Amino acid sequence: MKTLGIVLIIAGIIMFLITGISYTTEETLIDAGPLQLSADKEQSIAWPPYAGGIAVIAGFVLLVAGKKK
Repeated sequence: MKTLGIVLIIAGIIMFLITGISYTTEETLIDAGPLQLSADKEQSIAWPPYAGGIAVIAGFVLLVAGKKK
């Protein structure tokens, strides 16, 4: 429980600092024999700021619960 609490605290802090990630995928538009046309498409994944706060609070709860045993 203690280790999971520490991991949640660290993940929550990272979620506060980095509010999302983005990545690029290559999409094929035309594929006609030797002629191939593709375009890069940017995708993003974003999470709300309160998700980091929930993770930090849950981590502290697990740390306190782990110390009581």
